[in-house]
Amino acid sequence: MSDSTGPAPVSDSVLFDTFWSLVAEQGWQQLSMQAVASRSGMTLAELRARAPYKGALPLMFARAVDEAVLRDNPTVATGSARDRLFDVLMRRIDALQPHRDGVIRLGRDMRTDPMLTLMLAPQLGASMAWMLEAAGIEASGFKGALRVNGLSGVWLATLRAWEKDEGQDLGGTMAALDRALDRAAQIAGTLRIDMPESSAAADEPLSPSI
Repeated sequence: MSDSTGPAPVSDSVLFDTFWSLVAEQGWQQLSMQAVASRSGMTLAELRARAPYKGALPLMFARAVDEAVLRDNPTVATGSARDRLFDVLMRRIDALQPHRDGVIRLGRDMRTDPMLTLMLAPQLGASMAWMLEAAGIEASGFKGALRVNGLSGVWLATLRAWEKDEGQDLGGTMAALDRALDRAAQIAGTLRIDMPESSAAADEPLSPSI
């Protein structure tokens, strides 16, 4: 009797490794779904079932990064809101690090491709809302939307520093994130908008957009 179980499905990890290596080599515009399928060991039909269009791949990856950060999140929020955000965003950087070359290449391609930027922008907002929640900070309602926008700015500034940071310890990235959060705190102090707390720890206010 023949074995009808067939090969195991390609894991998300293999799919993401393939996707980012191809982006690093070819750039976004030249990347084809045929190349992703071939290198990852999938048929086009199998890839279509997982990612119905090319833009679904970076969106899938962003959600996987969200989940990785949330899985490692402490059950109880401790410390200041600023410290918790620093920790959450650095854990997000750690999740990107294995795919550094591809992520950086995509970021550069986005600067000349407004349609790509528009496609990915809603996922950025959704991810930042989850990062606020991971830090124990309310992300819903009008104030929550402002915080999402502000944290998006902090995150993009951090990514720009990460792009230039060749150090193994990511010291330059951490310093840039520190500065971005400091600027956020200064804006909050000027506008007198407090950061809601989910723990008993005392906290300095952050940006109205965070």
